[in-house]
Amino acid sequence: MVMTRTILAGLLCGLVPAAVVGARQSWSDRQSEWKAPAAADTKQNPLASRPETHAGGAKLFAERCSACHADDGTGTSRGPNLTLKRVQSQTDGALFWKISSGNTRTGMPAFSGIPALQRWQLVSHVRALVEAAP
Repeated sequence: MVMTRTILAGLLCGLVPAAVVGARQSWSDRQSEWKAPAAADTKQNPLASRPETHAGGAKLFAERCSACHADDGTGTSRGPNLTLKRVQSQTDGALFWKISSGNTRTGMPAFSGIPALQRWQLVSHVRALVEAAP
């Protein structure tokens, strides 16, 4: 009880850092720290030159991603806008790695259980979201 009062008093006086009591970073702060390893960055999308495979990516996106990223990829309160430059400027390999690995800090689940070619289709669809934007 004394310790609880001490922490509460410290919070009220600004003596105890917010991190000590489990304060959360904003989504954008957590996202900016999430970088793919260099080895992932260099991977090329084997389906990039095959536009006929993009429809499969759109279907997977609707099933697995749109709840957090919206149907058009512009984001919701649960996930970021995938049409923004900070997402689109990442390499295909980085996006593939993020889709595969997920990130517990941002709430992004890992989709490593989806076959690799289907994850590459998702990368292609993320790229196509910008082209489809009005």
